[in-house]
Amino acid sequence: MSQTIQLKTTDGHTLDAYLAQPTGKPKAGIVVLQEIFGVNPHIRSVADGFAKDGYLALAPALFDRARRRVEYNYDAAGMQEGYAITKSLPLEDTLADLQAAITYLRQQPGIKKVGVVGYCWGGKLAWLSNTRLRPDATVSYYPGGIQEFITEKSTCPAIFHFGLEDTHITQDVIEQVRHEYPGFPVYVYEGASHGFNCDARDSYNEEAATLARQRTLAHFEEHLVAAQH
Repeated sequence: MSQTIQLKTTDGHTLDAYLAQPTGKPKAGIVVLQEIFGVNPHIRSVADGFAKDGYLALAPALFDRARRRVEYNYDAAGMQEGYAITKSLPLEDTLADLQAAITYLRQQPGIKKVGVVGYCWGGKLAWLSNTRLRPDATVSYYPGGIQEFITEKSTCPAIFHFGLEDTHITQDVIEQVRHEYPGFPVYVYEGASHGFNCDARDSYNEEAATLARQRTLAHFEEHLVAAQH
């Protein structure tokens, strides 16, 4: 079951969020962070997928401060407009929106642990939630711009997914992540490029996406579910 709810931030902003509910008691909560294309059908399907695996999944509409109900297509125009919005949003405002999502999940009955997973822009934000907002585990898929925050100290376990053929994130950035955080798994997928997890994009790589999802679920199972017992 899914629905759109409203979240309120500490600075008084109200934003939409797509909430996907599992059947039965949730294992834990997961915040799903969008690419630069908004909370579109793909991101909603990702949240639905985590709900089917037993998690209460929430995808906050992080573009709402600039423009509401944004759902861009995976084309040049969508990329240009989405990128422009990311540049217009103050980081602290976006982190306040993300904190509202984490707080909402923590307040739900039966939720003891909350993880954050993000894709591209959302992958960078997932990492920033790790260093600044203290969730219980994070996963970053091809986090564009992570090198800007590469020296920040982590507060919880993390894993990273990169495509070997990604032209947006260079190999030296991946090596920086490995060097700074030797205790965190950094997975690199041969034949995969930027956006390899998204089945609505030309860059979709089913083999890489499937393996990355298995690793993501194992990470959350270990640090969100097993850690409760």
